[in-house]
Amino acid sequence: MKPLDGMIVLDFSQFLAGPSAALRLADLGARVIKIERPGSGDGSRKMTLHDLMSDGDSVLFQTINRNKESYCANLKDPHDLECVKNLIKKSDVMIENFRPGIMKKLGLDYESVHELNPKLVYGTVTGYGSTGPWIAKPGQDLLVQSLSGLAWLNGNTDQPPTPFALSVADSYTGIHLAEGILACLFRRLSTGEGGHVEVSLLESVIDMQFEVLTTYLNDGHQPPVRSSFNNAHAYLSAPYGIYETSDSYIALAMGSITDLGNYLESSKLQSYDDQQEWFEKRDEIKSIIADILKTNTTDHWVSLLRSHGYWCSEVLNWEQLLEHDAFKSLEFLQTIKRPDKHELIVSRCPISFQDGHVYSSKWAPELGEDTEKINQEFLLS
Repeated sequence: MKPLDGMIVLDFSQFLAGPSAALRLADLGARVIKIERPGSGDGSRKMTLHDLMSDGDSVLFQTINRNKESYCANLKDPHDLECVKNLIKKSDVMIENFRPGIMKKLGLDYESVHELNPKLVYGTVTGYGSTGPWIAKPGQDLLVQSLSGLAWLNGNTDQPPTPFALSVADSYTGIHLAEGILACLFRRLSTGEGGHVEVSLLESVIDMQFEVLTTYLNDGHQPPVRSSFNNAHAYLSAPYGIYETSDSYIALAMGSITDLGNYLESSKLQSYDDQQEWFEKRDEIKSIIADILKTNTTDHWVSLLRSHGYWCSEVLNWEQLLEHDAFKSLEFLQTIKRPDKHELIVSRCPISFQDGHVYSSKWAPELGEDTEKINQEFLLS
């Protein structure tokens, strides 16, 4: 039995943040029903990465929406809206990411839904919150990264602001939404009441920076200064970074420069015996380290440094990662397949329990695939 077995989640959201939270709840045992617009459905059905499609939908959509059902309803149609309201009465969780004000116009805002089902936990995703001058801005990942200050932490100091090449705002927001929903469900055990959980892309990305932002707030508002050489963290000293070797790359984490000098037999590095210098002269120190590490292979340096307990690692690409015994031991991949269609290889839920990893072979639904079944099961029409 999974932790959320028996829970019913209605996922009105599109794209990534909301659907990724619903996916996590589905992996944990909840029954997740996507409420989709007839004809087009979730916008991510046609939003591709590398133009990759499968069975009429993007592989991106199928990755985020596996293990769900699809129910088509035109929320502007009185009959369909009434069916959805009856479904809400029988559900535990509802997730939406419409623009502020849209759900209120439909009569599906938290206050209205709470009257229908006081036990329901209502999750809302916005781009920038429900108040303030930015509420009408598009809640898109790159735009949020750019507004949050995050881009000024990446790249070297002579480079322009550099975003993460991942949808970190969406992904992190989805995690926060799932956390808030689970907290409200736990509270409901003692109060019998649901609640409203609201998260925004902007707040999640700001929270993602809590370590460095706290430093800024308590250090006289000194702005982050990226290294001009091998920057990996604007607030950490040498040797922190990724370095080229004679055949590949090696990552060095936090560590003593004098110890590193001893292990690499470098009198130059050994001379930096003042820890304050490791930050103040980090570019100078990193350049010395880089010159040394280019003289031999990654395997050589990793073996040498690990023998002394120095924190370091190879830098793997995806091909190397997937072939590594450490990755294989995680059993992190699973296969999903629509009936009589092509197989897709996707990742599993990253959470494991005492009885093992969490897998689900349930495919992402075709648009409206479960509408009739749900109508009959819940006597909606």
